[in-house]
Amino acid sequence: MTQLFQNLHHVCIVVHDLEKTVAYYESLGVGPWFDYPKKGAYVEFDVPNKAASDAMRYKCCDIDNVQIQLCDPGSLDSPQKHFLDERGEGVYHLGFEVADRDAAEAQGRALGLGVVARGKRTDGSGFCYFDTREKAGIVLEVRKS
Repeated sequence: MTQLFQNLHHVCIVVHDLEKTVAYYESLGVGPWFDYPKKGAYVEFDVPNKAASDAMRYKCCDIDNVQIQLCDPGSLDSPQKHFLDERGEGVYHLGFEVADRDAAEAQGRALGLGVVARGKRTDGSGFCYFDTREKAGIVLEVRKS
């Protein structure tokens, strides 16, 4: 059985003010920052609120061993917005790179993990957020770029 959560790709931090947070990181020498690169349309896209998902803003920074993602969830109803309102700024999820998105989602479901959101493109890339908040404290994501 392949280990789902072995190859850490990114840490996603939910924040109130994207520009202010990026400026602070840059003042510490962390950067450069870039907009999250959306790679195209999903053929499957199951999220709690598509409008909220579309409205979220992300900035990313690749450091030597991992990517940092900052997420401003905006004002629409989403799991990220709930997290920010209930807990304040902080790590919302860890994203792990996998070789096969579909197999990773199936393996997670077989382990009894619920799914918060998922998306898949025609080339097999995409993501699956597992609902691991209660036991892991955060969401765990598998993704294929």
